[in-house]
Amino acid sequence: MDLAGKFEILQVDSSSKARRGRLHTLHGVINTPVFMPVGTQAAVKALSPAELTDLGASIILSNIYHINVRPGIDVIEKCGGLHKFMGWHGPILTDSGGYQVFSLAKLRKVKEHGVEFNSHFDGKRIFLGPVEAMEIQSRIGTDIAMVFDECVPYPCDRDYACKSMEKTILWAALCAEQPRNKGQLLFGIIQGSDYADLRESCIRKLVDIGFDGYAIGGVSVGEPQEVLIRGIERSVQFMPTDKPRYLMGVGKMDQILEAVSLGVDMFDCVMPTRLARNGTAFTKYGKYAAKAGEYRYDTRPIEEGCCCYACANFSRSYVRHLLNVNEILGVRLLTVHNVYRYMRFMDDIRFALDNGTFGELKKHYMACWKELESSDAPEGEQ
Repeated sequence: MDLAGKFEILQVDSSSKARRGRLHTLHGVINTPVFMPVGTQAAVKALSPAELTDLGASIILSNIYHINVRPGIDVIEKCGGLHKFMGWHGPILTDSGGYQVFSLAKLRKVKEHGVEFNSHFDGKRIFLGPVEAMEIQSRIGTDIAMVFDECVPYPCDRDYACKSMEKTILWAALCAEQPRNKGQLLFGIIQGSDYADLRESCIRKLVDIGFDGYAIGGVSVGEPQEVLIRGIERSVQFMPTDKPRYLMGVGKMDQILEAVSLGVDMFDCVMPTRLARNGTAFTKYGKYAAKAGEYRYDTRPIEEGCCCYACANFSRSYVRHLLNVNEILGVRLLTVHNVYRYMRFMDDIRFALDNGTFGELKKHYMACWKELESSDAPEGEQ
């Protein structure tokens, strides 16, 4: 029996709105809450699909703006679709390119039916709108397609936020009308900046259209922490309880924990891989600069008690050396560790929800992070 699109809520936390779920897709089951490593250009940087599987990743994210620029949709289609092209056999969610409306603001022009970009690669003119975004996602065979939206910056004046939200709804309706592959899911995206009534209006109109899941967009765009959390709260309270809820682009562990408490199911962020390339190591108790001189003679692993390949075989001293002499292995080892840490963090959350201990888990993590912030010791040393 085809279960693609079925979302089961297995547990609801008694002390918060956190929930434990299971989403069925054509390429496998996703246990939620889940963190999706980001493979913007059809690859999670420094990791192979086999390594991602071993680390515990169940779904990854790619971006159709970038893979449309290079290598091109024709190439991916000729190679058998995105899964076969990149050698990943699990579910794939594709960002429709709406975030690039924000991030490439100097290279684009928003029009009625979509956005005209000057390619960041070669300057070639590219038009991307709801029709084009859905055609691309259908041709490459992703499991979860995202509607094409306009992501606005923070701060944003109310008039622009309102017009952008209305445009997002219009584009979402057009996306919903486009043909999709059998079993391919489509998520709507909530916009409205920091205006509660706009977010509520956007959600209600998206629900009227009807989608397989709903994503909170327009956050993590430069706003302070309290505004980000407020945007999540203002969105979640009106989102359907029987559909998966996805928070786009948020990746700090404390933010994830707060969002899970509010009822969010899915997350993605480049943070664990991008910061690895910058020499930052994540641990259960925070992050630290692995390239720092204080680790020159440090024979401990990246994180004490960690069971990842990097920690089981190498010292902080060695990883620091690799990073400081620009050996690619250093980036790979730190990426392995960071992604492993994020996967275990989500495992901890799901386990706690299964066992009715989420409140205790949250208190433990928050206490550790608070202690770290108030300590003079280097991050990761508690």
